[in-house]
Amino acid sequence: MYNLQLKTFIFVAECGSFSKAAEAAFVSPTAIMKQINALESRLDVTLFERTNRGLQLTESGKSVFQDAKYLISYSERAVEKAREIHLRENKKSIRVGTSIMTPAKFVLDMWAEIQRLAPELKIELIPFENTPENAREILKNLGKHIDVVAGIYDEWLKNDRGFQTVRLYDKKLLLAVPLTHPLADKSLIDADDLKNSGLMLIKEGWNEFVDNIRREVLLKGVKVIDFDFFNINAFNRAVAENVPIIAVDGWENVHPLLKIIPVEWEYTVPYGIMYSKEPSSQVGKFIEAVKRITSK
Repeated sequence: MYNLQLKTFIFVAECGSFSKAAEAAFVSPTAIMKQINALESRLDVTLFERTNRGLQLTESGKSVFQDAKYLISYSERAVEKAREIHLRENKKSIRVGTSIMTPAKFVLDMWAEIQRLAPELKIELIPFENTPENAREILKNLGKHIDVVAGIYDEWLKNDRGFQTVRLYDKKLLLAVPLTHPLADKSLIDADDLKNSGLMLIKEGWNEFVDNIRREVLLKGVKVIDFDFFNINAFNRAVAENVPIIAVDGWENVHPLLKIIPVEWEYTVPYGIMYSKEPSSQVGKFIEAVKRITSK
């Protein structure tokens, strides 16, 4: 990417003499001098003033010294970036993010068929903690450390975070009820049952499908208690305050002191695989296999 004589020039300038540079590089002073002379000849400038006290950079040399350091650093970053892209493009493993809210079970459910369609693919599970910061960074940077993650979403989230999805199916919106709550004994809850207990819902605007439930229960006179994000802290709060909290089918093991109970409503939320708008070739193969499987 750059003439290696530039690197020798910088090394000599930092050492202050040909002999010190030669000693540190385990070569002869003559070899170092030849490289510098060749560089000066090629550039048609004098880079060093040779004195009895050592070498001093000329004004031209100072200019080349500063620019050469930037050029080499920029070139090395460019090569590193290209190598990272090459490794990512040729990596056979698909890095699947997994957490308590976004389990990777969907991979197990279709892995045999994925292997039949793309036998060269492998899966690497990348666990992460459910925090707003992690969720934001992962979804905005899919393909960097995590290639795909499965979870609930809506169009606003897709547009805001800038990712694509493969819709797998719709999941029913249910309630997670503390075991000590009077409603925990019921097998089916009516929205009217929540008038005396209240309901914890994720903040308005986070998901349009949960917002539909908010509108219905508010019309029924149910007290709504907001929380900011689906994570263990929200479920701990539901247990501590003994209040039902909105949940999704498949979260049965989200908290040992909560019981998942269906509700007499038909609200669902899209559930699918989220991936980058510019996926690597391997992720593209994985997504294409999933699409073929889900289109049957």
